[in-house]
Amino acid sequence: MSEFGGSPVYDAFDVDLVVKVLAHTAFSPFFTFFIPVFYYFQGARWPEPIIVIPVIYNLAISAFWFLKWYSRLYRNQGSLLFGPRRLDWGEQLVVITGGSSGIGELIANTLAVRNVTVVVLDVQPIVTENYNITYYKCDVSKWEEVEAISKRIVEELGHPTMLINNAGVVQGKALLDLSPEDIQQTFAVNTLAHFWTLKAFLPDMIKQNAGHIINVSSVAGMVGMARLTDYNASKAALISLHESLRYELDHVYRAQGVRTTLLIAGHIMTPLFSSARHPKSWLYRFFFPSLAPVDVTKAIIAALDEQHSRVIYMPFYAHFVPLLHMFPSFLRDFAQWITGCDYALEKFVKISGRRPEEGPAPAIVPRDKRD
Repeated sequence: MSEFGGSPVYDAFDVDLVVKVLAHTAFSPFFTFFIPVFYYFQGARWPEPIIVIPVIYNLAISAFWFLKWYSRLYRNQGSLLFGPRRLDWGEQLVVITGGSSGIGELIANTLAVRNVTVVVLDVQPIVTENYNITYYKCDVSKWEEVEAISKRIVEELGHPTMLINNAGVVQGKALLDLSPEDIQQTFAVNTLAHFWTLKAFLPDMIKQNAGHIINVSSVAGMVGMARLTDYNASKAALISLHESLRYELDHVYRAQGVRTTLLIAGHIMTPLFSSARHPKSWLYRFFFPSLAPVDVTKAIIAALDEQHSRVIYMPFYAHFVPLLHMFPSFLRDFAQWITGCDYALEKFVKISGRRPEEGPAPAIVPRDKRD
């Protein structure tokens, strides 16, 4: 059974599945190429509309996918004829922040199965049976700790070739309820930690003109929501940091071979937002599905495998979130209302990243037993 109730098959049917099917059928250049061919062998001839219209449609679809693919090749100095050299995972040393739980833990264990040397930076140790995962206790929000641990990593394991900035924290409080410690922790973990890990590990990547940096952000960084002022602002800063970093690598450091990937994700079913409340209607789950950690992990590893700089939007609705700023105010308010985002954290309980003074996390009432 899923977290929403109902059958897993039923819950798996959402707009992302529909888009995936359409991308391989109605919006596929290969598939639509055979439509006019079919009518031709049925006796239709040029310039009959039944031939002309499908041909024009196929050309338009082909042009769209070509421009999309060429845009990525241009960003990555790629060739139309030759792909990048196959990635040798055995040569990689991957550093994952916040790798002891949630997405980070799943990525670490998945890569370890591929015989990749993985380094996990976290304040809590990772529970794993994989021998090639090395854990270093490190509060990535503090430069002194990151600097010291990075030197140990280089001395003991070598220079990292991939960096996955995954650590994150959320307070779930209205602005006036946030303490100075809350705000400082949010920005220290969600934003400043990226600066510290980049300062520690980026220099050698630039020197080698090779490497890959994954920054995990959120749709919350592109739109405002109640009780997330600090979180949204920290994720917005991360998006801006990522974009600026790409242009510095290209035009300041002349290190175009260092790849950068930004993940902009919606709600992921991890402990971080486990106490958030979402609408239970089928319509909401269809258009605004929550992400399974395994799907996010697959997307991140696939991005590393492709060796391309890119921005990944998950799920499908995330592509349209930036457009909300151009909507009339009443449509913007309607979007906020239908998603319930301004009320999702009314009874939020902070689970991950609790500071010592906050004490242990209280028990969470299961979703299906809440009011």
